[in-house]
Amino acid sequence: MSIQLAENNSQILRCFPIISQLRPHLEEASFVQQVRYQMKEGYQLVFFQAEDKTVAVAGFRISTCLASGKFLYIDDLVVDKLNRSRGYGQKLFQWLIEYARKNNCEHLSLDSGVQRFEAHRFYLMQHMSITSHHFSMKL
Repeated sequence: MSIQLAENNSQILRCFPIISQLRPHLEEASFVQQVRYQMKEGYQLVFFQAEDKTVAVAGFRISTCLASGKFLYIDDLVVDKLNRSRGYGQKLFQWLIEYARKNNCEHLSLDSGVQRFEAHRFYLMQHMSITSHHFSMKL
């Protein structure tokens, strides 16, 4: 088992089958290009491999704001639907916490769709707090 940052195109593409379970609108043909573009803005992908298969993926960025100081924001966090409830999500989440600490972050945060009840249960079990409502507007 290993957890590592996706640094080359092959590693980025290896994440696609898992992340597309969370983001089904993504297309494999443009995935690497999209991730590379976001990487220029600080986005990173990390993947968990078990038995030579990618079983979980997280996309995240480190930023700073007046409200929270320096923080790690998780854009995407998904465990392969065929490999859930095996502790992979928790191990990847702990890796993200340690990465945030090593990078002097004061907070770790994420947004989760209101319909994702299983994900909410997982986040609460990881001792996260519901601290705000997220509002958005399509332009």
